[in-house]
Amino acid sequence: MANIKSAKKRVVTQAKRAERNQAVKSRVKTEVKKVEAAAAAGDKAEAAKVLAGATSQIEKAATKGVLKKNTASRKVSRLAKIVNSME
Repeated sequence: MANIKSAKKRVVTQAKRAERNQAVKSRVKTEVKKVEAAAAAGDKAEAAKVLAGATSQIEKAATKGVLKKNTASRKVSRLAKIVNSME
């Protein structure tokens, strides 16, 4: 454990940030799974609906710095490709 006051504060701050980032990543993964599940079920209307929510969560994660901008764009693009290729 750190002895310097500022170092102790950094340990606490980093723990809070790590917890918050983990929650955001988890939310993104859940939304992605929802889109993939709807696509696997063949329900294009449902897939399109959850795609909007997933896109929103991914963009928020990128804005907060949890995901890099290109990673977020890649995830959105791949999900959209899955939904758009459905019949």
